[in-house]
Amino acid sequence: MIKLLVVDDSALMRRLLTEIFTSAGDFAVVTARDGADALAMLADAAPDVITLDIAMPRMNGLACLDQIMVRRPCPVVMVSTMTSAGADETLEAMALGAVDFIPKPRGAVSLEIDAVAPELVRKVRAAAATRISKTLRLRERVRARSGAIEPVRNPLPPRNPGETGVVLVGCSTGGPPALDLLLGELPADFPWPIVIAQHMPASFTSALARRLDRLCALTVTEVQGTTPLLPGHAYIGRGNADLILSRRAGAIVAMNAPANPAHLWHPSVDRLVESAMGVLPASSLTGVLMTGMGADGAAAMRDLHARGGYTIAESADTAAIWGMPGALVALGGATCVRPVDEIAATLVACVAQ
Repeated sequence: MIKLLVVDDSALMRRLLTEIFTSAGDFAVVTARDGADALAMLADAAPDVITLDIAMPRMNGLACLDQIMVRRPCPVVMVSTMTSAGADETLEAMALGAVDFIPKPRGAVSLEIDAVAPELVRKVRAAAATRISKTLRLRERVRARSGAIEPVRNPLPPRNPGETGVVLVGCSTGGPPALDLLLGELPADFPWPIVIAQHMPASFTSALARRLDRLCALTVTEVQGTTPLLPGHAYIGRGNADLILSRRAGAIVAMNAPANPAHLWHPSVDRLVESAMGVLPASSLTGVLMTGMGADGAAAMRDLHARGGYTIAESADTAAIWGMPGALVALGGATCVRPVDEIAATLVACVAQ
């Protein structure tokens, strides 16, 4: 049984969530009415996973999360409102160590929650299986390390002199803090544009781009329309749509496209990589597949690898969920496997080669 601690100041939400997870059959549920109560219960409850509301009296979710990660780190899934303010708070929570988030039902909660119940159960089950000790505040741990990053050990494919290209990044659950670390380690003059498909709702991707832009030397923006790709820039695909590359007047551009129902997750990593291979040679593309459930991106990056492109899979040691990168490795499509704190150095070496 998965031991779940539900933390919410609403008695109705506590009751509904308890019913949903108890009915799933593999959860033992206890509840707390706010952050202070949750911390008082933490040692005795010994939860495998926690759902944590953000807006609560006495101690809000962010303050509680910070203390959980200090006192007894375990996977935490935030319950977040689908607003701009909620998005900023949720991304801050993920930087503090939360694994994922679930939308808080609006309006008639008792009516809406049944529609999102399968997603709640799926996300909390997945969170319970994460390795929180490997992903907790990676940026802070890496910044604190002394010495240079280890050199790249795998041989890199040759590049033609003056050849330019694009880095394609895909991630899902656990992706925001991984992107924080990856982009934060790249220099402002990184010569290839970076295009990112992060599975996330549309109300969150703009907040993610703003946050990364504040933290990184690169210029980070959300793709709003037809966007020419520039060196020193990273581009986040808008949620609830797909992100594709195309060629306009001789220039490579990124643009949003309606979500293709043939793909389960959006923005689809598979569709991004497939579109990129349609406008650039494989030798001009480097794929990076990081933490996330499922296998999105694995098949397309395997094809990219087979055509001569360079592909990097995040290692199981640092991925919150080794689903997407693990699938790429299983397909034999990874040129190399790297912990997330070595991917930036690998990209620098790969592009410079």
